[in-house]
Amino acid sequence: MPIRARSRILVGAATAALMSALVPQASATSAPARESRPIYSYDRAVRESVWVDTGLDGDRDGRGDRVAVDIVRPREAADRGRKVPVIMDASPYYACCGRGNESQRKTYDADGDPVGFPLYYDNYFVPRGYAFVAVDLAGTSRSDGCSDVGGPSDVRSAKAVVDWLNGRGRGYTTRTGAERAHATDWSTGDTGMIGKSWDGTVANGVAATGVEGLKTVVPIGAISSWYDYYFAEGAPLYDSGPDWLSRYVNSPDARARCAHVQQRLVDGAPRTGDWTPLWDERDHVKDAHKVTASVFVVHGQQDLNVRAKHFGQWWDALAENGVERKIWLSQTGHVDPFDFRRADWVRTLHRWFDHHLLGYDNGIDREPMADIERAPDQWSTDRVWPPRTTARTTLRPGTGAAPGVGTLRLTPPRPGATETFTDDPALDELDWAAHADAPTPAKAGFISRPLTRDLRLSGSSTVTVTATPDTTSAHLSAVLVDLGPDTIRDYGAAGEGITTLTERTCWGASTAGDSACYKETEARTADVGFTVFSRGWADLGNWADARQGRPLTPGKPHTITLDLAATDHVVPAGHRLALIVGGTDRYLIDPPASRPTLTLDLTRTRASLPLVGGAPAFLRATSGTVHPAAPRTAPAAGVTAPRPVPPIPGGSTR
Repeated sequence: MPIRARSRILVGAATAALMSALVPQASATSAPARESRPIYSYDRAVRESVWVDTGLDGDRDGRGDRVAVDIVRPREAADRGRKVPVIMDASPYYACCGRGNESQRKTYDADGDPVGFPLYYDNYFVPRGYAFVAVDLAGTSRSDGCSDVGGPSDVRSAKAVVDWLNGRGRGYTTRTGAERAHATDWSTGDTGMIGKSWDGTVANGVAATGVEGLKTVVPIGAISSWYDYYFAEGAPLYDSGPDWLSRYVNSPDARARCAHVQQRLVDGAPRTGDWTPLWDERDHVKDAHKVTASVFVVHGQQDLNVRAKHFGQWWDALAENGVERKIWLSQTGHVDPFDFRRADWVRTLHRWFDHHLLGYDNGIDREPMADIERAPDQWSTDRVWPPRTTARTTLRPGTGAAPGVGTLRLTPPRPGATETFTDDPALDELDWAAHADAPTPAKAGFISRPLTRDLRLSGSSTVTVTATPDTTSAHLSAVLVDLGPDTIRDYGAAGEGITTLTERTCWGASTAGDSACYKETEARTADVGFTVFSRGWADLGNWADARQGRPLTPGKPHTITLDLAATDHVVPAGHRLALIVGGTDRYLIDPPASRPTLTLDLTRTRASLPLVGGAPAFLRATSGTVHPAAPRTAPAAGVTAPRPVPPIPGGSTR
């Protein structure tokens, strides 16, 4: 449980010694341990820096690159000859941008020794018998080399530290010196990687190498394929590429030496959106079969920075390869669970690491696989995710009483049915959804009957569209909308679903240079008339090849399948389910060179949705007597528009 900041007591060496006497380590003859206890002094912990060889020379200076590794570990364990496991966060952000909701950076004393570590991992876990290791990725902060944004430099520089922790690599006490540092003197080698956004992405990448000694990873709002961070089937999601991000995090030394890496990022990531060898290097999904670590996925379903497709395709690939896994899905945007479900998160993470790094049989591996936020601060669980009764179900759009306002049913539309819309780059998904029932010219909407019972979607959807453009280029968007009043986390506002308060609570032990106390948060909510809960985009020019675009032939139909973000959403009884197809989704994809008008062939257009209960569930929910949802406060038109979302995965407030 947290300690309120106003009554905080710094835990000193004497207190730690007393706790050590009262709560002894488990032995071979004692009862099996179920929870690590804070028996070690955080104040007296060993704090040191090591530089680890990566086997690379990314900056081409003729010397092998070494990455800086800042370590804090329990002194008493080392004095007694006890080895400890490692919790590791490898990040490009420790110097440039900070970590967490309060943008914390590493701090050092006059001799360059580490004093302050961002976040609470060190404060909470070091007293419980873990080491915490904070790695500066190559090219960032105090490390050599160049940042290559998810490429071999990122992954190998972090993997090299796991190897060193297991006695397979070389570490040194200084950046350029020759005095060796040996982790096997104090580390068991068992390592868990954790981190939000880019940090979690690196954890995914290292896990996908299958490196020995990596026991678990906890990716929070993490990327699974860097192509899908910048493009969606050829449609650009941001007006910049990885070269911008590399410049953003590179140290001054790296900026002076890494022009060749910058040029490689420019050349390898063309704005056409074509898939190149650069993206193959940065695709962790294809290497999921190599993963031997357990994986605890955390993601905001309304994350419009690292969008929800990332966790969906990673989760599916892990499942196909039998990887042990767990998942939390929130209603937030790009937010750490420490800031939307703090007490439960720390308790769960503690038990997860105890199980996978200390070997404690605490039952977490037998508990429900998934925690899903259904409403602000209201959670449900699933033994398996998606539920075993989930079945892909084909729904068919049809024409309605007015142009642009059609039906969504199990049965095919009448032969020859079409809908037409014109791309308007000034509008977005919220504009479309706010006028779902109106015949507006910029979208085609298809709406179910009011539901007589709840309908749950769980997993990833696809929408196949056959469209005839009148220009040589066109972008498409497809969104799923819950039409009905609700109170949700306001993911589009500052904080992306949370409000930061002034009161602090403490999570672990503190020193004068490293506080364990953090500002509390609460849910920021909005009353809405609809909720866009899944979305996907594509360049229609990729109709023949998802990895390479080509000019369209005006007047000719082209068929393409859009991948929609994974979700777990319940459309309540009394609401309606809508599929909306449009052009440019403003702020979320960039517009094409032209402003096309597109005609949809509805007989060749369909949505494949992961419905719990399958087609029978949809049939039951769209027939019979409607039981309206409970009335809510008068709804607004929708959440504050999510605009803009800067292309910085893992920035201090993202």
